[in-house]
Amino acid sequence: MPVAAKSPIALAALVLALQAASAFAQQQPITPLTAANASAGQERRSTLDDQQSIAVTIYNEDLALVKDARNASLDSGTNRLALRDVSARMRPETAQLRSLSHPGSFDLLEQNFDFDLLTPAKLLEKYVGRTVRVVKTHPTTGAETVETAQVLAASSGVVLKMGDRIETGVPGRIVFDGVPPNLRDRPTLVTELQSKRTGPQTLELSYLTGGLSWQADYVAELNADDSALDLNGWVTLTNRSGTAYSNAKLQLVAGDVNRVKEELRMAKADRMVLSGAVAAPSPMAQESLFEYHLYTLNRPTTLADNQTKQVALLNATGVPVKKELLLNGSDYYYRASVGDIGQKLKAGIYVEFGNRENAHLGQPLPKGVVRVYKRDRAGNAQFVGEDRIDHTPKNEKVRLHLGDAFDVTADKKQTDFRRREPTNKASYVFESAYQIVLRNAKTEAVSVTVREPVPGDWTMLEESQTHAKVAAGTAEWQVNVPAGGTMTLKYRVLVRY
Repeated sequence: MPVAAKSPIALAALVLALQAASAFAQQQPITPLTAANASAGQERRSTLDDQQSIAVTIYNEDLALVKDARNASLDSGTNRLALRDVSARMRPETAQLRSLSHPGSFDLLEQNFDFDLLTPAKLLEKYVGRTVRVVKTHPTTGAETVETAQVLAASSGVVLKMGDRIETGVPGRIVFDGVPPNLRDRPTLVTELQSKRTGPQTLELSYLTGGLSWQADYVAELNADDSALDLNGWVTLTNRSGTAYSNAKLQLVAGDVNRVKEELRMAKADRMVLSGAVAAPSPMAQESLFEYHLYTLNRPTTLADNQTKQVALLNATGVPVKKELLLNGSDYYYRASVGDIGQKLKAGIYVEFGNRENAHLGQPLPKGVVRVYKRDRAGNAQFVGEDRIDHTPKNEKVRLHLGDAFDVTADKKQTDFRRREPTNKASYVFESAYQIVLRNAKTEAVSVTVREPVPGDWTMLEESQTHAKVAAGTAEWQVNVPAGGTMTLKYRVLVRY
């Protein structure tokens, strides 16, 4: 029944008592009532205050290995240990708990990963079918009444049964009897283990988790004549795992590690039972690991939750660069009559440098984005393009496509096309001719690479400049175009299919 008939003083005392009881229940250790727990006694909690060390190894593609060492005191026999502040994106099937100080001193019986976190909405959902107390305040007198209600639904709004009526929404302040045992205020791994000894131990929990990722970001600055660049590399770390890693030993693995895709699953809203700031520049040591590369930060660092952090990776100055203007063709017009192919075609802008020691580099470069800048006449650095590179070993080349040239264009057309042996239906031999007019609006001469992917078995019949056969199906010309002028390339080719 409603408590409206009580005096205001008695009612206020009742409400305060209910609130105190609810707060006390939420502060107590959450101990599920199971037979195993009855024998194990009270649940022991391990918090970040017990943490002795933390090591995080982050891989590409949203994967990390966490090694969390903590002090814990166990009793001989069955123990129930709740390890709080683990990653909310933990892959619980990979969790392993072992004793560092006393190896083999306990046997794991069961693990539960509780990631259903305490919120008002979750608390209401857990109370569906159960009773709560609703405290209402009179808008004019301020008097409070308390009424018992049964929670009928809480998924898309609250539905309560109060006496002989149904109410939707929250008609007042809701008081709960306590917190359900599988609803935690933070992600927790609950382990049940059989210990062979009594006393303190140092335990290590290791597991794979999502929510931690890294990528390499590079900043390059070209010199005045585009003949060299300065390169700075940064590691960008992102933590969305649901917990922080304080003073962690940080390692990064660069390489494409194979993972079984169907095994990677996000944490669901069920209880599972298992069987930014920029850091100061600091170099990272690197070594080979299996068929990958491992980078180790030479100092501890803190990865806060929902933070992006950058750590210095490399610094190189005066790296020799080759700039190229490239006009790329296509193979479709070698087997058909097309006439005009394109007007004002733009030449692509590429820069290339070698990852070699004599080029002031010579170390494995993790995949990432290279952003390139160049200073204007006033000395201000201006962004001129970016490109993504893959993992690049030592002594390999790095080639970046920065954009398309504004002042260097081309007009291309097919000037002749005919089929050899037209009466022979089994014969696929085509002869075609082309004209490419290159235009340069710059105040200095430029060299343009014209690259044509010629299909089939081909023979160059005529050409105004000598080509190079750089691959089985590729002809290439280096065409010098004068400042403010044009240059025409003509060629005729025979193609057999």
